[in-house]
Amino acid sequence: MEILDCRGLNCPEPVLRTKEYLENHPEEVFSVVVDNEASRENVLRFGRSQGCQVSVEQRGDGDFLISLTPGESDTPREDFQEADYSCALPDAGNLVYVIPSDSMGRGSSELGWALLQTYVKTIAEISPLPSHILLYNGGVKLATQEGKALEALQALEKQGVTIWICGTCLEFFKLEEERKVGSITNMYDIMNTMTTAARVVSPF
Repeated sequence: MEILDCRGLNCPEPVLRTKEYLENHPEEVFSVVVDNEASRENVLRFGRSQGCQVSVEQRGDGDFLISLTPGESDTPREDFQEADYSCALPDAGNLVYVIPSDSMGRGSSELGWALLQTYVKTIAEISPLPSHILLYNGGVKLATQEGKALEALQALEKQGVTIWICGTCLEFFKLEEERKVGSITNMYDIMNTMTTAARVVSPF
């Protein structure tokens, strides 16, 4: 499988190289490596706009490996406009979702858990996608228990959303070995992400 190395390139160059390869190899699965979030978001968005199935993996060196499978998406192709893929992140405005509980609202905890499952599943249907989802306190249970929320979080992670889970909280609930999505983080990173976000959204 071909891998386009677009590290160190300014936007919209990674998208232009992705476009060129896709035009010359319209049926081939290929990957693109980028080293920043703006390029990651732009390549993902371009791939979707061209009817590709896309997924992304953050590697240990901080780079992003984006896989594109042409023709696997039902999304109609859009006309390409180079200006749409500038270095600015596309309207996400560094949007961060914060989920600090395993129950949405007060009253019935059972109902609250069901509502939260639907809430997390709906994140993928709202534009723009967040840059991060932060789980702490009871919210970490969403990353460990089977259900709509876990499936949604796994899908969002593949689309490039960073999911951070409070390590202290996992230890408190004795769930360290049950984590099925996301990366363990600490309070410094949680606070830093929230204070530098353009918008913070929470269902609580």
